[in-house]
Amino acid sequence: MRTFRIFFNTIRSMSFKKIMRLLSLVLPHPFYSLLSFYATLQAYSIAQKKFPKTASTNGIGNAFRHALWCCFIMMYCCKISSPEKALAFCKRMTDLHEELFPNKPLETKMDLHNNKIGIDYFMELLPGIHRQFFEKSFFIDGLEKKMKDAKVLKNLDDDFEGFLVYLDEK
Repeated sequence: MRTFRIFFNTIRSMSFKKIMRLLSLVLPHPFYSLLSFYATLQAYSIAQKKFPKTASTNGIGNAFRHALWCCFIMMYCCKISSPEKALAFCKRMTDLHEELFPNKPLETKMDLHNNKIGIDYFMELLPGIHRQFFEKSFFIDGLEKKMKDAKVLKNLDDDFEGFLVYLDEK
């Protein structure tokens, strides 16, 4: 119930223009949209359990959550469609999220970077596993390992290709 209240309040706070942008993505792709919503709930719940202090901030838990979110969107959408179509939708969905709910520039860079890490990680695993057999644990374990090498993003010029990034919250 709490989740739906948050969802409803979020939609209610959006401008008409933003709602129309969101609808232009979700209405043509209802199944992807439902699966993405489910992926969002799953990723948020797992990140909150594993990183209760930083999953909702700009810390390392947030980096994990964004990458996991993209892995889950890709995983669920690939079960009903091709990886190429799932990738295109995932990229549009996660980029639109950053546009509709803007942050400070460094936070946006961090989120977009970690989204890319999640997408890239999924695509890296794809050749070795049939897309119908992916499980959440594949991504959770792999991203936890990647977190050991995560980098602190300090300015917009930083480039940590292939590494999760987070903001130092001290």
